[in-house]
Amino acid sequence: MCGIVGFLTTKAADIPEFEILRKMRDVLVHRGPDEAGEYIRPLDEKGPFVFFGHRRLSIIDLTTGHQPLSNEDGTVWVIFNGEIYNFKELREELQDRGHQFRTRSDTEVIVHAYEEYKEDCFQYFNGMFAIGIWNEKGGRLVLARDRIGKKPLYYSLINETFLFASELKTIMAYPAFPRKVDPSSFMKYLFFEFIPCPHTIFTNAQKLPAASYLIWDKKKIEIRQYWSPFDHQKCEESYSEAEAELRMMDLLKESVRRRLISDVPLGVFLSGGIDSSAITALAQKEVPGKIKTFSIGFEDPSFDESKYGWLASKYIGTEHHEQTMTPIDLLNIIPRLPDILDEPMADASILPTYLLSKFTREHVTVALGGDGGDELFAGYPTYLAHRFANQYERYLEFLHPAIKFLGNLLPVSDKNISFDFKIKKFLSGIDYPDGIRNSVWLGSFAFLENEKVTSPEIRQHFNRDHLVEEVLSYGEECPCEDRITKLQYLDMRLYLQEAILVKVDRASMASSLEVRAPFLDYKLVEFVMGLPSTLKLKGFTSKYILKKAMRGWIPDEVINRPKKGFGVPIAKWVKRELKELFEDFLSPDRIKREGFLNPEYVTLLLQDHLSNKKDNRKQLWTLLVWELWVNQFHPSF
Repeated sequence: MCGIVGFLTTKAADIPEFEILRKMRDVLVHRGPDEAGEYIRPLDEKGPFVFFGHRRLSIIDLTTGHQPLSNEDGTVWVIFNGEIYNFKELREELQDRGHQFRTRSDTEVIVHAYEEYKEDCFQYFNGMFAIGIWNEKGGRLVLARDRIGKKPLYYSLINETFLFASELKTIMAYPAFPRKVDPSSFMKYLFFEFIPCPHTIFTNAQKLPAASYLIWDKKKIEIRQYWSPFDHQKCEESYSEAEAELRMMDLLKESVRRRLISDVPLGVFLSGGIDSSAITALAQKEVPGKIKTFSIGFEDPSFDESKYGWLASKYIGTEHHEQTMTPIDLLNIIPRLPDILDEPMADASILPTYLLSKFTREHVTVALGGDGGDELFAGYPTYLAHRFANQYERYLEFLHPAIKFLGNLLPVSDKNISFDFKIKKFLSGIDYPDGIRNSVWLGSFAFLENEKVTSPEIRQHFNRDHLVEEVLSYGEECPCEDRITKLQYLDMRLYLQEAILVKVDRASMASSLEVRAPFLDYKLVEFVMGLPSTLKLKGFTSKYILKKAMRGWIPDEVINRPKKGFGVPIAKWVKRELKELFEDFLSPDRIKREGFLNPEYVTLLLQDHLSNKKDNRKQLWTLLVWELWVNQFHPSF
């Protein structure tokens, strides 16, 4: 795992001092504390100035896997963040085709695969990656991201200068980069709690979409998608339930096996949920001795699930490590959020995820996690809620105003996913079609609230269709008519890629820890997305086929337990430990001075929460993360 940065320009006057380029690279030191590398191509009549900077976290081939790395004659240069899990097989194939290797690294496989297959090479890689390739003979740059979007890649074009990097902070470190906030991206952040790809918070920076590659050729940019989970999909309905279960388990076992390859110590995140327990059980089967597992506990019982981690560990036979976190541990991270997150993202579970990563890094350098299981096997409560919403609309729509009124009268609770919170969230999304309803349930400020909370200057850019353009376009991309499959695809493209994977990447890399996600092997994704949704959500049973397959592998108590998110007690903190912080950062004077938000509406949200009239935890946390980010990264501060 590493951090990468590239700088290319055709204009001599735009070439900065090398100190600036190296400073941009070293902004990523947390992603690669073990080593720094660079490649420089001078500007001449044949081509642009090129700088490739690399920060390395050594995982594979510790002695010779240095980057940037080139082919034999120096005409192809690569920098790379991630892992290619099938690099050994590809290496053998490329050697059979006459390619010579001088390292044991997966990076060199990328170099020769590009030589052999050009841009088609990305379809051969099974892994998580963000790649930069300079092709001297072709005179062009190629960037690529893995199929699911595990590894981030930002880019910016400023006149004749092109920049790319693993994090937006690196691009911000370039003195000529204009830090102009994009009003549309800001409103998307308020709506989704994240900024969906390809947008970023700035007008002049973008994210490369997952499963895509970019070509920069003589100042022009072209982006092509190279994969969709439905591209190679066979009709999996021909599988019997038993056959589908067997095939799914074979693919999952193979995925775990591939992700255990490492030249440094490795462990597993074990929360005690079915996803992490399944990965742990399959990993333990593959390794000699006891695999190390890690979890954290909380003092608040409504948020603590540590007993399930111990239960799963004892059943599977792992060497389990747990650390109990106090509110102070979590609160101390909040001032660091802008640095950790890079751009605004309002999933408060970044706090325990960072603490878990930091704790795990004290013991190992690589960890396997259960990310993707909920999206792949329809594990979120929202899937059942959508089914109930249809029945609600059919039979109770005429009572909706009265039910909504009564729902708002429910007493406010600070507990994790409390009854009143669920009821009020459910009612807030009833009036929308499936895809938009899904985002309303998961996000903070829906359409009317989005207009209310923004300042007049921002509000003038409001456009309902543009706000949810990703929801609409991804809905059209999915070729399946099945309703649950469409929702799964939306969750994969939006919530998984833009929130869950961003959270895990930022939290783990801030701790210099590599996290791998076996559920997100593309072959497993293709197969499971092609299965009938009745094998994933059967009646009221979510993750049906996974739960059935894991009987005997993990405890029944883990399989049968209700889903519990990795939450933190934000609702309670706003009224107690964080009250002063919220009152400071959401003060009318500060908000009015910045010009992004409506100070009167923000004050109302805070006062209603403090007086226990409403549970505004999600909205207030979204606003606090924004204000923390503005305070650190906006040019006026």
